[in-house]
Amino acid sequence: MSLHTAQPDDNHPTTDHRKHTWRLHEPKAMNQNSEPSALRLVFTLALAGLLSGVAIVGIYNATLPLITANKAKALQTAVFKVLPSIVTFQEIGYRDGRLFVQEVHVPDIDSIYAGFDEQERLVGYAIPGEGPGFQDTIKLLYGYRLNEGQLTGMEVLESRETPGLGDKIYKDADFVASFRGLRPDPAIVAVKKGKKSAPNEIDAITGATISSVALVRIINETNARWLPRLMDPADGNFVHKIYREFKDKLRMTE
Repeated sequence: MSLHTAQPDDNHPTTDHRKHTWRLHEPKAMNQNSEPSALRLVFTLALAGLLSGVAIVGIYNATLPLITANKAKALQTAVFKVLPSIVTFQEIGYRDGRLFVQEVHVPDIDSIYAGFDEQERLVGYAIPGEGPGFQDTIKLLYGYRLNEGQLTGMEVLESRETPGLGDKIYKDADFVASFRGLRPDPAIVAVKKGKKSAPNEIDAITGATISSVALVRIINETNARWLPRLMDPADGNFVHKIYREFKDKLRMTE
């Protein structure tokens, strides 16, 4: 029995020692090529993020004037809704213990809106307030007649309360209307629907009790902050006085 040794076959190049050697070095070549690819990926992602950020900022800056104008228009409409008998209004600011006519709105200054009739007599105030709701911050505006001690209306300006439940604080027409004629002294109380028995009570919305109570709390807290300023200003300058002086100065410059 003879022993046969396998001979190289030119038709099967896989037995070539050089090809085996090349294959052993192939992973190293792949590792070397992967490093630049990773760097290119990081650079591409960073560039994409930078361009996206620039685009977002650009779009925001471009639309900001329109957003601001729309908010101002919505606020103006709300003022006339919560003070239905006025023909004009003026922003009144409060700073360093005194009231003053605020000709240009400044977000950092606490302010309200005084409403006047055709004879420039003070009718009431549209008072903005805000506070936490069930989902997010609720921003609202309510009308108040100081001489009668009654609310004349309420409008929600911004809200992200739960659709179909909490959003009823501005979609439920009966709930919104129930603030007209409401007396906030003593503080307003939200009670179970059908249980209202006092001038300072309001029916909470079924299924949205938390949002109803949050809205009432905002009005109570805002009223507690503003009524002392309006009824007994530290310097004795009531709103009707500073507004009359402001109008007189305007007439003198005409």
